[in-house]
Amino acid sequence: MVSQIELESSVSLLKFIRDEGLSVSPEEEVRRRNLIGKLKEIVMVWIRRVSYQRRLPQDQIKDASATILVYGLYGLDGYNADSDVDAVCVGPCFASMAEDFFIVLYNMLAGRPEVSGIHCVKEAKVPFLQFTFDGILIDLAFAKLQITAVPENVDISNPSFIKDIDETSWTSFAGVRVKNRILQIVPDVKIFQELLQCVKSWAKRRGVYGDLFGLFGGIHLAVLAAFVCINNPSSSLANLISIFFKTFAFWPWPEPVAIEDGATPLLPPGTRALMPVRLPSSPDAYCHSNITTSTFNKIRSEFRRGYRHTQDPFKPQLDWGNMFEPFPYSKSYLRFIKICLSTYNKVELGTWVHWVKSRLHSLLVKLEEMHALCDPNPTEYIDESIQMPNIVFYWGVVPGRGDNLDLNTATNDFMRNLGIGYPNNMGSLTLTLVQASQLPKMLQLANDDIKAQLRSSKFDYQQDMIPVYSSHSSRYLVGYLAT
Repeated sequence: MVSQIELESSVSLLKFIRDEGLSVSPEEEVRRRNLIGKLKEIVMVWIRRVSYQRRLPQDQIKDASATILVYGLYGLDGYNADSDVDAVCVGPCFASMAEDFFIVLYNMLAGRPEVSGIHCVKEAKVPFLQFTFDGILIDLAFAKLQITAVPENVDISNPSFIKDIDETSWTSFAGVRVKNRILQIVPDVKIFQELLQCVKSWAKRRGVYGDLFGLFGGIHLAVLAAFVCINNPSSSLANLISIFFKTFAFWPWPEPVAIEDGATPLLPPGTRALMPVRLPSSPDAYCHSNITTSTFNKIRSEFRRGYRHTQDPFKPQLDWGNMFEPFPYSKSYLRFIKICLSTYNKVELGTWVHWVKSRLHSLLVKLEEMHALCDPNPTEYIDESIQMPNIVFYWGVVPGRGDNLDLNTATNDFMRNLGIGYPNNMGSLTLTLVQASQLPKMLQLANDDIKAQLRSSKFDYQQDMIPVYSSHSSRYLVGYLAT
């Protein structure tokens, strides 16, 4: 039985999440539902166009159908207002990825006024289209079933639907299978979703969210949150948060975290098993991980900090804001590696940035080989002193490490890695070492100063500072410019 003080503490946590703008408003929920509805309409038009181009019989053209299935944090309903949407376009047997998905559907989406920044990511383990639709970032994969008409809410756990599907389609469905399994086995779906929303907000603010940067991805957080819920089925939200940090602050890594019983499978050869997390629904699979020594240290440190702040979650007047305080990069490091990515035009920038981000793991490893430990801040900035379209990252250098860092060697090594398989003309990449005093002003401001400025005069703040969004994804706030 949950006590009154536990309920009050849980309510105060949810109120904090809501007041900070970290939860999703009813309007945002409707907006995303409408977006998925539009995508379903688009793929229905698409598949009938494809069936016509295939010169199928008229009755098959009329009955041809495709659908959209969602997964990830949005599919689990544990997302925040700034979360993207992971989805799979499920087509019938006659649709192809190379031609129909990456050419026909690509062009249909690119021609719509709501869509911007669309590009193909063909080299990924699960190939996908990435684009912004009505201001929301979408990662859309493709899978096909051996049927000619796909039901709108097709159940991929039904053997009759997934019979004889190809390996790429099976892999594309992995996220949907994991989502379905987690929602089946957690004891209280609503509490799980609230915990996941809180954990994701914490991870974003503390700089430990971003799989491409060697940090946690949404699936890692979902499994960790599910693990805590399953092992504490009668606990309140506030107590689960405390248990979450206590559990993983002292977890005996690299022992895997698993939410289903079974023999522990071997990790694939070459896998860095620093924080292994097993996937439910796939007994022999682990969450893909880019975690390195640098990011392992950062994540473990943040788990322990979270534990210190939540040891007594029922303390009167507990300030949840301390746990969710944005990580103070400029106060934590004296030196930073500035990573500047640029292209000659904005159209190419999105593809170049995504390509580089998908390979940042190798840069982290190279820097570690050169005895430099970094804290890779995932936030994107723009260097206004550079005329070409650009995106900049600032990675903190751990004090006492990398004092004699040769960034020319790191740059040349990383550029050789980037040149393997890149389909277009490569953009520019520079690595430079900068002092904390050279960071963008918004990155130097103390968190309290930013919050105080927002609270005291929001109108003046908006008037004096212009928000700047990523040129290749309009939903990413990358900083502010003074007017």
